[in-house]
Amino acid sequence: MYYLIRNTLEECSAEQCHDAGSPYVAVLTPEQWLEQNENFDMGIDTDMGSEEFFTTKAEVNYDSLTGTFCIPVQSSLTGVEQRFAFALDETGIVFIDEGKNAVALVKRIQRNKKWRKPSLERFLYDFLETIIHNDLRIMQRYERELESIEKEIMEDAEDARIQRNNEIRSDIRDLRIHYEQLLDLGQELEENENGFFEEDNIRYFHMFSSRVDRLYNAATHLRDYTIQLNDLYQSQLDVKQNRIMTVLTVVTTIFMPLTLIVGWYGMNFKYMPELESQIAYPLVIIISLLIVVGSLVFFKVKKII
Repeated sequence: MYYLIRNTLEECSAEQCHDAGSPYVAVLTPEQWLEQNENFDMGIDTDMGSEEFFTTKAEVNYDSLTGTFCIPVQSSLTGVEQRFAFALDETGIVFIDEGKNAVALVKRIQRNKKWRKPSLERFLYDFLETIIHNDLRIMQRYERELESIEKEIMEDAEDARIQRNNEIRSDIRDLRIHYEQLLDLGQELEENENGFFEEDNIRYFHMFSSRVDRLYNAATHLRDYTIQLNDLYQSQLDVKQNRIMTVLTVVTTIFMPLTLIVGWYGMNFKYMPELESQIAYPLVIIISLLIVVGSLVFFKVKKII
């Protein structure tokens, strides 16, 4: 698919793409790229299939700027990981994509964007912005979910969805790596080593880098939040365990004197005077009750229970 960057993205033929004099956008499969790359005169001849794309990056060549996009599931518009390559010079940009990932992003720009001053730099800015379009909303959703998990931990740590907290931390880790790579990409474009971009339009890449930097900071905040929730979860379990141990200790302490009484009068010596007394049995009951009540009052005053 071929487009010209005018007030909007206008679909065109391959011939119009090369002859119109306006910056262009092309979306090709790896097979089409191998057949047609000489027509774009970018001075590169490499296999740019997506099976080995694991990072988002840009590399400066003599006559072009090439690179890859690897968009994680969390940030993807399609709900699956997106991988595709690109090559650009001062005349336009070519996306090399086995699937329809790049096409979906380009068509979204075609539907939603209209420019007063169209340029390759402005298209690149909108393309990069489209990649992170929903990420702030994703961060807000994660934050609300983490706040819910925090409430669950405070109410009953054993029933809290702590595993979901760990899953969110894993997602945030992937997003932070993604933002680090996008920052490097934005800085490479802003460097403009080959002079492909007009100096007045370099600001677009600076704007993009600033937004990605804010997203990176938000992701870092959420990652720290997940770590704090893990610590809170463990501390709540420790508190609950300490309460159980406190109850067991109190019960043991209360019944220790009663155990002594039972052991004392279980010796059955022949001349124990209490064994013959009529009030001995009720007296032991009263003493036992006084010990229990006195122990409870003592622990309550000391705020142990």
